[in-house]
Amino acid sequence: MERQDKDLAYLLRFENIAWFDGETVKILDRRVYPWKEEHVVCRTPEEVAQAIKDMVTQSGGPYFAAAMGMVLAVSIAQRENLDILDYGRRAAYTLSHPRPTTVARMEAVTNSSLKAIEIALGEGSDPLQAAFDNAIEGINARYASTKKTAHHLVNLFPNQGTVMTQCYAETILGLMCLEIRNQNKKIDFICPETRPYLQGGRLTSSVLSDMGHSVHVITDNMPGYILKNKKVDVFTSAADVISMDGHIVNKIGTFQIALAANYWGIPYYVTGTPNPAHPTIDTVKIEERDHSQVTTLFGTTFVKPAVKAYYPAFDVTPPHMCSGVVTTKGVFSAFDLKQHFG
Repeated sequence: MERQDKDLAYLLRFENIAWFDGETVKILDRRVYPWKEEHVVCRTPEEVAQAIKDMVTQSGGPYFAAAMGMVLAVSIAQRENLDILDYGRRAAYTLSHPRPTTVARMEAVTNSSLKAIEIALGEGSDPLQAAFDNAIEGINARYASTKKTAHHLVNLFPNQGTVMTQCYAETILGLMCLEIRNQNKKIDFICPETRPYLQGGRLTSSVLSDMGHSVHVITDNMPGYILKNKKVDVFTSAADVISMDGHIVNKIGTFQIALAANYWGIPYYVTGTPNPAHPTIDTVKIEERDHSQVTTLFGTTFVKPAVKAYYPAFDVTPPHMCSGVVTTKGVFSAFDLKQHFG
């Protein structure tokens, strides 16, 4: 199998996302990268789920971490002489439910692992190897598929232009950079910082810089001004959920940038796959995270004790503010996403 993470930045290499080392799952702690390169070591599926909930990894990272968590589950069941399928099913539920907004996509990952384990047991082969192979094949297939999306997205960029991103879009980000190179385009990037974890400032800018692009970081209250005054050509983001009625659920702050881009006449393209598990936006639950993550920054509380906060992890951008949904198959109107499946 040819690994699809070849030539990608450090953060996008499989081992630097999550990895089963024979006894534990090690997850690169993206909360402190790039000034520290530390791993959270998980000894049980519950600890993997907690790491996902705590945003040790995010964007596409939780899906690979969950797959590696299933490998860990098989390892534990083998060591402790437990029923592998029974323990695997319980682990699958735990690993797919740490964050409510992405349960449907996480279940697809854990169910795929369960199927591979069940087939291996039925054939008398090693379920541990089957679970590990399934995890690697899954992320490799996602990278290969995302290359197609990246091609369609970069086709929408001018030959020399400026693109604003939002949050840390991980796989599409790195493969977009490779495609920019393939198309011989010169693209400068602007990254809002993305509070409260500063993923845009720390992760997105790191990948873009590592892959040779000029990149400027801005604070989250600057996009409306910067879009116009720095002559941004395209705003793009990934999505945690794209409902079939065209609503885009992504990191909080996406809606306000789309709103400003719409005002200035700048196109907004979202990348991802419409999710039939969410026929309408009403089926999506927006995660409310611990409000203390807003009132603190890297361990320092900067408000008085009586001050409260809100922290919705995601917001919703309506379809009329989206210029196109970019998938593996092309660019589709947010008002007619059934075409993607046609």
